[in-house]
Amino acid sequence: MALTAAAVVLSAAGCAREGGGSTPDAEDGGVVHVVCGATEEWCAATTAQFSKTTGVKADFVRLSSGEALARIKAGRGNAEFDVWYGGPADGFAAGGAENLLTAYVSPNAGAIPARYKDPTGIWTGVYVGALGFCSNPKLLAEAGVAVPDSWADLLDPKLAKDIGIAHPSTSGTSYTALWTQVVLAGGNEDKALEYMRKLHPNVLQYTKSGAAPAQMTARGEVAVGIIFSHDCVAAKEAGFPDLTVTFPAEGTGYETGGVALVSGAKNPVSAKKFVDWALTVEAQEVGPTVKSYQFPTHPDAKVSDKVVDLSTITMVEYDAVEAGEAKTALNRRFDGEVAQAPKS
Repeated sequence: MALTAAAVVLSAAGCAREGGGSTPDAEDGGVVHVVCGATEEWCAATTAQFSKTTGVKADFVRLSSGEALARIKAGRGNAEFDVWYGGPADGFAAGGAENLLTAYVSPNAGAIPARYKDPTGIWTGVYVGALGFCSNPKLLAEAGVAVPDSWADLLDPKLAKDIGIAHPSTSGTSYTALWTQVVLAGGNEDKALEYMRKLHPNVLQYTKSGAAPAQMTARGEVAVGIIFSHDCVAAKEAGFPDLTVTFPAEGTGYETGGVALVSGAKNPVSAKKFVDWALTVEAQEVGPTVKSYQFPTHPDAKVSDKVVDLSTITMVEYDAVEAGEAKTALNRRFDGEVAQAPKS
């Protein structure tokens, strides 16, 4: 998700970070273990504020969407996490289809618009982010290419090895891009993969993290990154003000970042407290304090002036459930027909 100041990559994937104190609950350990798909800073600030507000101890491991889903699946029967927070809802839908997540309709879910939540309670949306292009105007000028404002623009041979994008098997950001092509192709996965094969010669590398292409663009490694627009805004704030954010005229996909209970959670009471709190105004106003500029799903949460006005861009009809059901098979096809996933 969003780029951090100075583009420092923090090594949270292998160990949990903790925040706050602990008040043990009779029904569980009075702690909540969170697998978090937001930025390291946002995960830390969110768990810390949750602990401060509720008195329940919280820790987290930061993983990309595909990695989070794989880790939850690996822990089936002996759950490592209690809650999944952050990352596109199609990953949550895929997890729900495999019974990796437990339905829970929070008493606070009523405030969240229906389009931002699963009706059965498998996941509830906590933010929305639009997919876009993050461009380095200097590099584009050197290549003799205009700032892209369409998916077709990215196929220009002048952009050979000059585009950064993550792999859809590991990144929810990239899977959003892949599924967007499916929607734009009228549901035809063959045509969507055909576009991705045409794009492939212009891709320098497929990263594991969806936010990584923002760093690549900022450092001048590629001219264009395909990322969620808020990641590019954060990169501009991190010391790269010349970066330019644009959106494809044909239509772009978007993520509804979710929160959900992990099946078999060892701390179900504390986990529900976390979900309840994540749907409050307080929780949804944490992001901008750590340069994460997504649109909050709670209507009463303050919207930063750095958040893109969703009404000004063309958005595709992004069905998270349909995208989630197709996720495993479509990613397998991408791996076989376009590019293999990066090694762990």
